[in-house]
Amino acid sequence: MLSFKLVYSDDYYLPIGQHVFPSEKYRRIRDRLVETKAAQPEDFLTPEPAKDEDILLVHKPDYVHKLKTGTLSIREEMQLEVPYSPELVHAFWLAAGGSILAARQALEDRVAISIGGGFHHAFSDHGEGFCMINDVAVAIRRMQHDGKIRRAMTVDCDVHQGNGTASIFAGMRIPTKPLPSRSAPVLGRTSSEQIPPAGRNDKSLGDKSGGDAADTTELDTPDSDDPQAVVRQARDGDVFTISLHQQNNYPAWKPPSSIDVDLPDGIGDDDYLAWLDNALSSGLRQFEPDLICYIAGADPYMDDQLGGLALTLEGLQRRDELVFKVARVRNIPVMVTYAGGYAHNLEDTVTIHCNTVLAAKNVFARPLA
Repeated sequence: MLSFKLVYSDDYYLPIGQHVFPSEKYRRIRDRLVETKAAQPEDFLTPEPAKDEDILLVHKPDYVHKLKTGTLSIREEMQLEVPYSPELVHAFWLAAGGSILAARQALEDRVAISIGGGFHHAFSDHGEGFCMINDVAVAIRRMQHDGKIRRAMTVDCDVHQGNGTASIFAGMRIPTKPLPSRSAPVLGRTSSEQIPPAGRNDKSLGDKSGGDAADTTELDTPDSDDPQAVVRQARDGDVFTISLHQQNNYPAWKPPSSIDVDLPDGIGDDDYLAWLDNALSSGLRQFEPDLICYIAGADPYMDDQLGGLALTLEGLQRRDELVFKVARVRNIPVMVTYAGGYAHNLEDTVTIHCNTVLAAKNVFARPLA
């Protein structure tokens, strides 16, 4: 048995028909973990759908009403980029319930993983980019509402910036002091040479448009010949958001997270891990969370249809291990959701997500040095 729990339901499946989002991956991940004996059936917990009052801790009443009654406008449904149905609403309420359960379980076991969720493009008043409800935001607000935590940190490692999460937790931004750095905020060019946002805001077509380049701030620079990442910084009150993503990709407009690392096209394992390590170190110098919410995106993978980074399967597992090691050394519980994953070969996406479980197993099974 694992020393932590996995949260899963067959009803995580999104009823969206033929689509670039492979919602059948959830069942395949569960089956692979059991077939390979990486997990036992008793390691899995079955979630209940979130209650409407949980959803309303994050989302606007008018938007929730439209979802429950099927009265989204044509424009609002087009923004979702998935076909609306009452069954789809149920699946997203269930994903939010799964993230709530994973957060609660992580506070008991130090780590818990939901084999779903991570719908970080949902805003408080609308959904977009395949995301109807922001399950991670709902889980955080529920834990705060129940008095289980005061402060949380999101670590979003999807190839696409977590724009919904950044917007939901924007709050009152407080300028932060520049952190030590050995180079300009934009490595390889000055801030006046930024590329402005451009292009269509259409994730399903794999939009590679540039992001918001405002609020650049100096950050420690990983040793690399050609990282050329853009670091943007702001600060929130009770939730600190970190997003590590491809700059020239969806969404076109990237609202500021507490720390955004806008990565260049084609970045590989070593540079990516250096920037992630840097962002985690910088964030944890500024903010002490009671819970880390890790969005373990599969789409930084080198063969992803909607991504333009170049991480290998091994590199993605090293990424997961890095997040888990940082959380464990600092004794911060970490709840995990999956996200993204549009590899040409679906089995690669399944492998990436299964490796996240193996990474947690490796890190949390070892005694601290």
